[in-house]
Parts: sequence; C-alpha cells; structure tokens
Amino acid sequence: MTEFSGQLPDPAHPGRFDELRTGFTASVSHELRTPLARILSLLESAELPGADVHTLIEQARAEVENAGALIDEILFLSELESGREIVSLGHTQALPVLESVCDELAASARRAGVTLAVEGDTSVDVPLRPRMLRMIAQNLVENGIRYAGHGAHLTLSVTRSGDFSVLSAADDGAGVPEHTLTRLFERFYRTDSARTTRGTGLGLAIVKHIVVAAGGEVAAEGGPGRGLRIRATFPS
Repeated sequence: MTEFSGQLPDPAHPGRFDELRTGFTASVSHELRTPLARILSLLESAELPGADVHTLIEQARAEVENAGALIDEILFLSELESGREIVSLGHTQALPVLESVCDELAASARRAGVTLAVEGDTSVDVPLRPRMLRMIAQNLVENGIRYAGHGAHLTLSVTRSGDFSVLSAADDGAGVPEHTLTRLFERFYRTDSARTTRGTGLGLAIVKHIVVAAGGEVAAEGGPGRGLRIRATFPS
C-alpha cells in the first residue's frame, strides 16, 4: 500500500500529483473494503441455523459506524487539502477547548481504563479556528484512548515557549517502536499493535495537516514502555 505524509502535492510536478492521487484512491478502496467484507460475513453468518442474530447485527452495526467514520475523515482531509476548509483565521484561547474535548471523551477514556488530565496557561492561544483546534485535540485524545493501554495516564497541555505556543498530548502507556515515530502521521499507517483496534488510520494525518497549514510543526517522541508524546508547535 502506498503511504502518504499528509503534505500537499507540489503543483509544479503534475506527474507526482497523479501518482499520489492514484495511490490514495487505491488506499481508500482497500480501507473501505475491509469493513464491507466484515459486514457481509456477519450478515451471512446471521442466516446460519442457531446463529445469535442479535449479536451479529450489533457487530454489523459497529462496522457500519466504523466505515462511516472513515468516510467522514477522508472527506474532511480532502477539504483540508483542497483549501475549502480554512484552518487559520485569527487566534483561539486553547485551554477551554482542550478542557471541553476531554470532558466529552471522559466516558470513552474510562471504558478504556485511561485517565485524562488537562493543564496549561490560560493566556496561551494558537493560530487556529476553534473547530480546527477541537479537531486536533479530539484526534490526539482519541489516539491515546485507543492505543495507550489500560491504566495509562494522558495529559493534554498547552504552554508558551519563547515565541511559540506548544500543544502536546503525552501518555505513559505502551508506546510505539522508535522507528515508527516518523510514520505515525502518514495516512492509514498503523503500528503492528494498532492493527487489531478500531480506528481510521487518519487521525494523526489530519493533526499534521492542520498544524502545518497553520505554519506549525508536529513531532512524536517516545518508545516501547515509555509512552507517546505528540508535540505541536505554533508561531505566536
């Protein structure tokens, strides 16, 4: 499968753009085919004698929801890349948005055994529309909920460092192999341990695209048993 960095294609190289578009189309087709195949298998199983129809239908419904989430994120990423979705328009005070996102995802975190916390300077803002900041925060927290592991603590924070605003999500969970850190922001990329969990594989690609479009940088740090820290830096 072709991997993508989330960067906009260079209009000076149309051949490269066509290559990326073809590869992306193939990747989307592959990612959508998986939940559709599961749905078909579940529905066929429901027709077998003695099948637990209720359970199978619930499982099929979950697959439909997963496919719907994937389509939504593909469309959102497409809007970002086409420029139809404006990322930076003024500044947004970050801490209230981060607190709101963590409140909304608190129940999901409890089910996964992950503790959420928010900290930072109330005066720090970032060069993002509120909706874009919320998208970043949601994807960072959801990533931690899915992959940090039971018993992990995840802290979402915003601070000022010189002339920069820094937004980070840090957990003390399972972590990922160090050689995969630079690939976490590629579309559809999943580490081996993440392949069995639900997720679209687009969350961190969306984070990177929004951060870069706002003139910032994003990086991942950590390692096996040392958790994961994703750090987005924006010019003030």
